[in-house]
Amino acid sequence: MLDAPRATETCPQILHHFFLTLGVGWVQTHPSSASYKKSWGPGTAGTHSSNMRLSTKSQTFLLASVLLCTLLGLGYPLSCEVCTGSGPTCSGNVQTCDPDQDSCVVIVAHTNRKGHQSLNTYKGCMKSSACSSGFVSITMDPENYMVSNTRCCQSDACNHDPLPAPENNRTENGLQCPTCITYFKETCSSTKKVLCVGQESHCITCAGKVQTGVIFATRGCATENACHTKPGTLVPAASRIYTITQANCLPGPQPSGKAK
Repeated sequence: MLDAPRATETCPQILHHFFLTLGVGWVQTHPSSASYKKSWGPGTAGTHSSNMRLSTKSQTFLLASVLLCTLLGLGYPLSCEVCTGSGPTCSGNVQTCDPDQDSCVVIVAHTNRKGHQSLNTYKGCMKSSACSSGFVSITMDPENYMVSNTRCCQSDACNHDPLPAPENNRTENGLQCPTCITYFKETCSSTKKVLCVGQESHCITCAGKVQTGVIFATRGCATENACHTKPGTLVPAASRIYTITQANCLPGPQPSGKAK
């Protein structure tokens, strides 16, 4: 008689055990019809039938194990709190994410757009491939910059708790980078320079699109981790959500006369 699967067996082992019980495993190891007929010829049927027979209890356990493996293989969609709001936090309903969204995210961003400052929070679902936890600072000029804190997590409603607002250190650090901002284009260029602040140590070239579908491009100073921004990263700003499509960096040069 075949033994029932052990509790310590892996899902592939349990599934193999299941198909072996059905006789598939036996057929695969005895491909020739002659061997097949000989093995199952007169006088052997009873022996094989006895060997392949499982008790009702073992059959139930085996079937339950197969169903469990199937469910684990399919997986369940993640659920995340979803909201946008002005201020250091927001509250919303917990919603089921799309199958390819395997992370919950909370982003708190301080933005200055043409001199208009705002603090905004976004919570929602996101692909892990587009989610990066940590602090980011990007400066295009003194009246256009963004600092943000992001936390990514992978369990249901794990983005409920508030995230501290990002530190907004505007102290110039001596580095400078080319700067430009343009809409309806994926690239921009300029001879103008911007002085970097705080932890910003790299020059960034960035492109993306606004929630309305308008594309944009920008250059400026950035923290090093901003250089690792993944396509699909979200940035909340006032009533809009910006989606980053690409980001490239170089170390920021010293201003003329200050190079080491």
